[in-house]
Amino acid sequence: MGEKMEYSYKFRIYPNVEQRTLIQKTFGCSRFVYNHFLAQRIAEYTATGKAPTRFQQDKSLTVLKQEIDWLREPDKCALQNALKDLDSAYKNFFRSAKSGGNIGFPQFKSKRDRHKSYKTNSNIAISNSHVRLPKLGFVKCRVSKEVRGRILSATVSQNPSGKYFVALCCTDVEIAPLPSTGAVVGLDMGLKSFAITSDGVEYPNHKFLTKSTRKLARLQRQLSRKSKGSKRR
Repeated sequence: MGEKMEYSYKFRIYPNVEQRTLIQKTFGCSRFVYNHFLAQRIAEYTATGKAPTRFQQDKSLTVLKQEIDWLREPDKCALQNALKDLDSAYKNFFRSAKSGGNIGFPQFKSKRDRHKSYKTNSNIAISNSHVRLPKLGFVKCRVSKEVRGRILSATVSQNPSGKYFVALCCTDVEIAPLPSTGAVVGLDMGLKSFAITSDGVEYPNHKFLTKSTRKLARLQRQLSRKSKGSKRR
């Protein structure tokens, strides 16, 4: 019997035109809710030294959805999770402020952010070729491995190249333990070689960070020689 734990599966999804439109609306509405209530917290904290709680803002969100029609279009859980994310970010700021840190207020989210996402946690199911998501229905999905356990939440995201993904967070996933071989090996970490095992196997040091730093410096020099607004920039 293996140990049960939480596990996340990430798959690429292929929403149709209508689904893509709704996903983009949900990104935008989630960002709007986050920024709207962050501004409210900053204003009240600056004026009074106190900020509204998440419970108070949950109630305000319900009222706001009655006033703004397009906030009722996307999945309601996505908007509630935007408030949850804001609450976590604000608590981090408040803990830092109390301990004398200088972290500053949480940042507003920008429409130009390269990575976009929203999280939902209801009415989620997976099959061999589709994932069911609230409001979107069944979305074509490349399921590359079996999903085990109980699905807790799904995070829909879009990367800078425009591809869409879903990450499923599952609980009660049974992980089979690896068989014990009884073998023991020692590791000697070094600079020239990344590591050498006690039985003579050598792992080279590829120095990825050094190579990337040199490449970044070269690209920055090239950029500094270009004119702002030119086609070559």
